Amino acid sequence: MGSPNGLRWTRLALDEVDWDALDRCADRTVFQRREWLEFVADTQGAEPVVAALHRGDELLGHFTGLVVRKLGLRVLGSPFSGWTTSYMGFNLEPGVPRAVAVGTLGDLAFRELRCAYVQLFDRWLEAGDAPSSFSVRLEGGYLSDLTADEDEIFASMTSACRRCIRKAAKSGVVIEEATDAAFPRDFHDQLRDVFAKQQLVPTYGLDRVEKLVEHLGPTGQLLCLRARDADGRCIATGIYPAFNDFAFFWGNASERQYQHLRPNEAINWYAMRYWKERGIRHFDWGGGGEYKAKYGGRYFEVPLVFGARYPVLADAVRMAERAYYNGREAQASLRRYWDRRRASETSSAATP
Repeated sequence: MGSPNGLRWTRLALDEVDWDALDRCADRTVFQRREWLEFVADTQGAEPVVAALHRGDELLGHFTGLVVRKLGLRVLGSPFSGWTTSYMGFNLEPGVPRAVAVGTLGDLAFRELRCAYVQLFDRWLEAGDAPSSFSVRLEGGYLSDLTADEDEIFASMTSACRRCIRKAAKSGVVIEEATDAAFPRDFHDQLRDVFAKQQLVPTYGLDRVEKLVEHLGPTGQLLCLRARDADGRCIATGIYPAFNDFAFFWGNASERQYQHLRPNEAINWYAMRYWKERGIRHFDWGGGGEYKAKYGGRYFEVPLVFGARYPVLADAVRMAERAYYNGREAQASLRRYWDRRRASETSSAATP
């Protein structure tokens, strides 16, 4: 469908997409690859979308995303909240500004795909690129430069982080690359333990991890790691996808009773060196969090762009998202209150 400036989007049938050509794009991320789209489609009941942007006969680039239904409405995510997926968005020809593509996002989402809401998170987008009809929220994160010498990368970490990595080694912690069928359960069991520490439950189930490994494992772009203590117990796990110039921290977890051995720091350091050795230039820590700053990465911000065919829909989606996270915090606070009360009652009953 065309627009007044002569730009038009054309949705492509998935079996007509030249996936190899797209994967050669310099701005391509692992989250735009066919295998990742199939993973999201499988776990979210989503419909993958690949569309080409033209000006006349000139190809300007492509868009990657997925459509889901929320409250009976079609929603376009590139990506969407809760998908455990980071940067999607555009793959543009050299010299084509991001602002040109994002300026036509409404045509693609609301007219071509008949969606009521769209959300975009593109690694190379700047806040000023978004049209005024869309809202922007900056999302912060940390980025480690893997092109530096290994000693320089290690030295850039905080002294406390370096001590943790050394302690793990001295304590006999060994990191192994995991390809066995038991890994997803090991990871999710430890993730449940991490959340239980805050009296919460994980935001996704074991099936999410199983599907991730099923779809991405055979590609060679998914690193799964397991940390074992000196007695051979699995005490921590981590997952790190990568493609082109970027590796990503997808998640890691550990058993609380063995965290004093510092397996998390050791497993992350292994992942950084693993991808560095394979030519990856950047390690993206996947969002904010003070515990990620200790690895010495540079803080940066990327705009999350969202909008709706009708403004009230955008407000409703954001309110629902806030209510979800606030609700989780409220549940945790309530659990802590009852735990303290039960402990107090037990202590009182035991007092002679």
